[in-house]
Amino acid sequence: MNEGGGAQRPRDAAARSCIAVRPLCPPDLRDPACYPHPAGPVELIETHISWVFLAGEYAYKIKKPVRLPFLDFSTLAARRHYCEEELRLNRRTAPELYLTVLPVSGSLATPRIGGAGEAIEYVLKMRRFSRETLAERVAQRGQLSASKVDALAALIAAFHAAIAAAPPVSGYGAPGAIARCALANFEPPGEPHPDAGNSKRLRRLRTWTQAECGRLAGIFARRKHDGFVRECHGDLHLGNIVFPGGRPLLFDCLEFSAELRWIDVMSEVAFLAMDLLRHALEAEASRLINAYLEATGDYAGLAVLRFYLVYRALVRAKIARIRAAQPGIAAPARGAALADRGRYIALAESLAVPARAALVLMHGLAGSGKTTVAQALVEGAGAIRVRADVERKRLHGLPARARTRAGPYAGIYAREASRITYDRLKRIVRDIVASGHAAIVDAAFLWRAERDAFRALARELEVPFMIVSCRASHAELRRRVAKREAAMNDASEADVAVLENQIATEEPLGQEELASAALINTGVSEAALRGAAAGIARRLRKTQTAHAPRSMSPRASKHTE
Repeated sequence: MNEGGGAQRPRDAAARSCIAVRPLCPPDLRDPACYPHPAGPVELIETHISWVFLAGEYAYKIKKPVRLPFLDFSTLAARRHYCEEELRLNRRTAPELYLTVLPVSGSLATPRIGGAGEAIEYVLKMRRFSRETLAERVAQRGQLSASKVDALAALIAAFHAAIAAAPPVSGYGAPGAIARCALANFEPPGEPHPDAGNSKRLRRLRTWTQAECGRLAGIFARRKHDGFVRECHGDLHLGNIVFPGGRPLLFDCLEFSAELRWIDVMSEVAFLAMDLLRHALEAEASRLINAYLEATGDYAGLAVLRFYLVYRALVRAKIARIRAAQPGIAAPARGAALADRGRYIALAESLAVPARAALVLMHGLAGSGKTTVAQALVEGAGAIRVRADVERKRLHGLPARARTRAGPYAGIYAREASRITYDRLKRIVRDIVASGHAAIVDAAFLWRAERDAFRALARELEVPFMIVSCRASHAELRRRVAKREAAMNDASEADVAVLENQIATEEPLGQEELASAALINTGVSEAALRGAAAGIARRLRKTQTAHAPRSMSPRASKHTE
């Protein structure tokens, strides 16, 4: 369900907590006779801002008559408006689930949905789905597969590409608005905490947040100017994604605050990645981020990713505090909410401290498994990968899997086109390293001059450098390349003719290069290959950890700037 993130606080102190404008009881829709269709036993689900009645094939959502620092459902007109907004927004991503807004007539004790007479309330009618298909439950069962994560990343990227960008004259996504929302996650100075043990930790996070807002102000402004502030989902976590029939749908958009919905697309990606991390799904979080970046090319957005990861963890910590403070909450539920709050604060602390970046080159002939190993490093070491095959196509306005049928050194693979592609890879590496991530460059790097150029870049950026060289027999390479080309399901266009040219012209690693190289035989069993890749990932993590800053200060490392 929708959660608040932190718009500007009302001035009156009473509004800092949940205020009910009438007793917190909805129209009693538990009687099946309230519905104009067979309802069967009706189930009620309650959140801190709504009631949802599950009746037969449908679900009916009523907004609570409450006022919070980030929303105001205090009038019937407001609740109707936000029901209609919720319908509008969610039809962008889940039109099959969101059906209509209906009045409730009668009385609180004997209500009727869609009946004659004056409306006493409004409901949002939705098509019901099995809660077992919620992404959160899928993840808890260990069934959030790589294909599901990839499909989700592609869906989010397509959604972001289709929605409107904020007008330049609007205040949405401006540095001041971002800072206001981020700082609203913290209680005003001097206000007592419901869990005083977290006070020092929150003060440090507030100081970090303030410093980051100042440091990133110019980047925030540039991203808005460049069209990355859009009318997003706004509340994109695992509880608001469903997999009916195995394909992902995004639902329950944030409807009650335009300021919290018109946000940087990277803030949206960060919310879901943070939630995956909360579920201890580090590999899935890294895979999601990488797949999204590969689809959009928005590597410059990495400059704000860490800020938004911390912000989103603190949003959830704030919501847990609100749950704990709700009137009438039972002691066990209050304790669980405060425990949740503590876990989110701890997650925010860990996310605020980046590891030191590194630069890794993949190396090998076509079909040698570079992309497979690179993906394992992405998931095992939290690295960011950039693929030459994808960026080359992007530079020419082509989809990643487009087929140009160009031969070696011709068309988009001509010498000049390759030079431009590698220049783009260098720019992206700078963005990745500046964000505090290890950069993995997935390209053949068969010629010494190309490898030396990136080794020099690593020296310039003062980060560790590694070459991961993938090898297999020529017979195995020919088999793999032919199979891949027949399937046409990869960005690489290398066919057997390209492979033969590579075999004839490659420049093997020199002795001094081998000193910083990890050699991996990909012609082994899948289990052995996974084990070898995991070993390299551990080596890469160790390199990063050894150079990680020990302070939460945003300037603890030059590579976070």
